[in-house]
Amino acid sequence: MGSDDGVILSAKGLSVSYASVNVLEGLDLKVREGEFVAVVGESGCGKTTLLNALGGSLQHEGRVVRPEHIGVVFQNDAVFPWMTVEDNIGFGLRGLRGVEHYLKMTGLDEKRRNFPYELSGGQVQRVALARTLAAEPDLILMDEPYGSLDVYTRDRMQRWLLDVWEREKKTIVFVTHSIEEAVFLSDRVILLKDRRLVGEFRVGLPRPREQDVRFSGRFVRLVREITRAIGINSHAA
Repeated sequence: MGSDDGVILSAKGLSVSYASVNVLEGLDLKVREGEFVAVVGESGCGKTTLLNALGGSLQHEGRVVRPEHIGVVFQNDAVFPWMTVEDNIGFGLRGLRGVEHYLKMTGLDEKRRNFPYELSGGQVQRVALARTLAAEPDLILMDEPYGSLDVYTRDRMQRWLLDVWEREKKTIVFVTHSIEEAVFLSDRVILLKDRRLVGEFRVGLPRPREQDVRFSGRFVRLVREITRAIGINSHAA
């Protein structure tokens, strides 16, 4: 899909209820092709519900227009444990690029015949993203994919993801509970609170991004501003 203004994903009046309890109410959202958008908010605010509704795997009210080919990367159960690295990547293969391209992209060529239990958490997530990219989706939804990683592995995976995104130019909607991660990765940060999207923050940091950008005045100010917008008692940061 697409339109004159480049919007690849849109939601209008999106609402989700569980057993008569409103989880999301009247959300409006537009994401443009090639954009990296992060969604932040307190635990339990409905971030994963939003992602599932956008992806079409959850019943909802309102109108969502999405592309036909969507890839999803989860925090857990991201790969098939009974398949090797190359078989996991090859499972999603569609198009002209072969497994070798994605093995090179992940840097896991020497572990092509390893199973997921033989890999580190960061390596498993690389395989998960490579398998998703191999299916050539128009949109990738990522649900806190680095939430279970230690801080050092998480930093490395963030830098690797940005490098892949710079080369592949895929549209990504990335859910995270970490404000710092959201600001470091994205073009825009969307704040989900009280069942609604209540704020949008344009990052405006130069790309490609290096680790040092985390110490810039704009980065620090944005993190502080978003933290305050979530609420003084927020643990999202």
